[in-house]
Amino acid sequence: MKKIITYARVSTRQQGSSGLGLAAQTERMASFAAQNGFHIEASYEEVQSGGGTDALELRPVLKAALAHAQKLKCSILVSKLDRLSRDVSFISSLMAKKVPFVVAELGIDTDPFLLHLFAALAEKERRLISERTIAALAAKRAKGEPLGNRKNLSDAQALGVATIRAEAKQRAQVLVPIFEELSDAGVRTFLGIADALNARGVPTPRGGRWHASTVARITKRIANRAA
Repeated sequence: MKKIITYARVSTRQQGSSGLGLAAQTERMASFAAQNGFHIEASYEEVQSGGGTDALELRPVLKAALAHAQKLKCSILVSKLDRLSRDVSFISSLMAKKVPFVVAELGIDTDPFLLHLFAALAEKERRLISERTIAALAAKRAKGEPLGNRKNLSDAQALGVATIRAEAKQRAQVLVPIFEELSDAGVRTFLGIADALNARGVPTPRGGRWHASTVARITKRIANRAA
């Protein structure tokens, strides 16, 4: 069996101490490794933020995992790309270490170019949410509304997320010609469409991997928009 090292991360001490997130990541990676013929040589877990230009210096566990993988000449497995980072430059710096990364959510055949693409999409989504939240807070401030309470912050964050969802609906419309082409070719089941999109390397509107449930959700979104 092929050797692999797993890496799981959460960004707060509360999540780390409670086990929330880490257990789910570990379970996902164990399942992925078993399905794809990997033997997990070691598992690393870290409680640390993923941001910042010096993020690797602040994440000693990830540094240890990289060193271990280099010694074994094997890959590092993560459950989702954002467990490494949502920062494209940081992802690039990790790839420069010459240690291959496998992302369970994206599948075994995702090449470095697509990893950069998915990281760029995640980074853009994070930036848009931040920009919308700041804009919403500025609008409230201009109206003279108090900002020093959790309700206003929650409202602003909700507005930012709502804007991202609206933009995701617009991106979904780009998929209409592809869906129609697949339908004309006789591919009409949700699972069949998902497999075809993954084979073509087409990311979901949020930059992830296609599943039957994802296709069903996007199809419904497109139908509602056309209604």
